[in-house]
Amino acid sequence: MPSELLTAQEDRTLILTLSDPATRNSLSPQAVTAAIEALNQADQNPEVRAVVLRGDGAHFCAGGDLNRIGGARERPPEAQAASIDLFHTLVDAMRSFPKPIIAAVEGFAAGGGMSLALACDLIVAASDARFVLSYAKVGFSPDGASTWHLARALPRALALELAWLAEPQSAERLHALGVVNRLAEPGQALAQALAMARQLSFMAPNAVATVKDLIQAAPSRSLQEAMNAERDAFVTNLFHPNGGEGLAAFFAKRKPDFK
Repeated sequence: MPSELLTAQEDRTLILTLSDPATRNSLSPQAVTAAIEALNQADQNPEVRAVVLRGDGAHFCAGGDLNRIGGARERPPEAQAASIDLFHTLVDAMRSFPKPIIAAVEGFAAGGGMSLALACDLIVAASDARFVLSYAKVGFSPDGASTWHLARALPRALALELAWLAEPQSAERLHALGVVNRLAEPGQALAQALAMARQLSFMAPNAVATVKDLIQAAPSRSLQEAMNAERDAFVTNLFHPNGGEGLAAFFAKRKPDFK
């Protein structure tokens, strides 16, 4: 049976669980398609303010199923290209999703699983978790935008080291390098990710979405373009109902109730 995607909601957080513990939650087209659909639905659901992505059992995600990928060599190259395009559609959906996505990583995030974690906005990892771009071990090169994310998060030499040598990286090292946001005790990554999601869920959704968009677009903008975008976004959020609520709550010395 291929991996599947399980969904649950806790308060205003949608929990997406990759589930196939026997293969360390390897990715399947079915699970990827379900994740795209889940994000599309969550985008339109005001009761969802944040998303947590996790793996079922002891591991986050082992990436692509090498048995399935090996079988792709018996088919035209276009078939495998279409499979990667589907994975990239999910990555693009995650990057353009206006609400926070937090990875809760236990065990291994390998290959496409590491790519998936990097595509999230924030990463909470158990202190004993391991990340590895394992593609080079079988003569492949990365997919899932892992090179794009690493090139923006790390110096060039470090990004090349991770992609070339395919050595497992500890959560502690990636935390020190700024790739992992928070370390959790083993078995507590989900709980800590949910705590972060809850904190974000009480913030103004429009402002949260604006910040994600500004930071994502910043590397491709000039300073003047970035300042213009910040100006326009500030004015828009100031005149949003949540801007009025935030000011009213500040002066009344109470917690704001953002919609």
